[in-house]
Amino acid sequence: MYISRLETEKPESPGRLEHLDAFEKGAWIRLTSPTEDEIRTVRQIVPIPDEFIRYALDEEERPRIDYDDDEHCVLILVDLPFFEGEGTETRYVTMPVGIILHDTGIVTVSLREVQSLEWFSRGMVKEFYTQYHTRFALQVLLSGAKSYLQLLRFIDKAIDRAELQLSKSVSNDELFTLMQLGKSLIYFTTSLKSNQAVIERLRRSRLIKKYEEDDDLLEDVLIEYNQALEMANIYASIINGTMDAYASIISNNLNVVMKFLASMTIVLTVPTMVSGFFGQNVVFPHDAGFSANFWPFVLTTGLSLIFVGLAIWYLKRKDLF
Repeated sequence: MYISRLETEKPESPGRLEHLDAFEKGAWIRLTSPTEDEIRTVRQIVPIPDEFIRYALDEEERPRIDYDDDEHCVLILVDLPFFEGEGTETRYVTMPVGIILHDTGIVTVSLREVQSLEWFSRGMVKEFYTQYHTRFALQVLLSGAKSYLQLLRFIDKAIDRAELQLSKSVSNDELFTLMQLGKSLIYFTTSLKSNQAVIERLRRSRLIKKYEEDDDLLEDVLIEYNQALEMANIYASIINGTMDAYASIISNNLNVVMKFLASMTIVLTVPTMVSGFFGQNVVFPHDAGFSANFWPFVLTTGLSLIFVGLAIWYLKRKDLF
């Protein structure tokens, strides 16, 4: 369960936020899983379209840029990563995050707590000012890219751990872990490609005012997202290659076992065939008169051993035993 809350913050100094009891121009309003009352309150403070907030609360909404002519505000909607669960149950997924730029302030909207936004609240991002809307929005995007890179490193370590366990013994748990990580990487690559399209449009668009420093920051953002996408593709290829390799190993091991069982069946069938030729006319050592008629037993046993040996030799020669 996520607690709905409304936070209004502004910089007390570069890279440090001060919580405000009342909104001031240039402040940052952070909405996390807001209630209907909170949405109405925010819209009274900052005149933004209701659908801009709703878009960010829709998990299926795709990243894009939107502009409202009536309220003169811009929505930058991107997918940012987060993880849930612990240990082998950890899931890496993405969700929409809306960055709404208005002359009076900036509003971010998300369904859950976002790591990249928490970095601002904890003072982990240096030199940012919420009143510089464009630059702050780009810094949020840059933090999102760094969050992708951080989680991708976690995924890389999880892949290494699973491969180490698989090198000792093939286990379904590790294979399921790799499948889950591969699924997460699909989410990441899809979201990163969509975010790239948004950033490219930001670079070409005149919907938001940009200064020279903003253009440089925008280039950094694009570079970071390109790097994250390349890493996600590489790790996805590693997982696919690993899964294919272990599928081949499992298939090969099964073939070896089946080959051995088939060979043993052939070898054990030979004595039955030989003894079958003699039927019930063979006298066994414990039977009366064995000493007078022991040759059938010796011949049957000898032929069985000879043919078993020949069968094993032939199967070994054909690499079937």
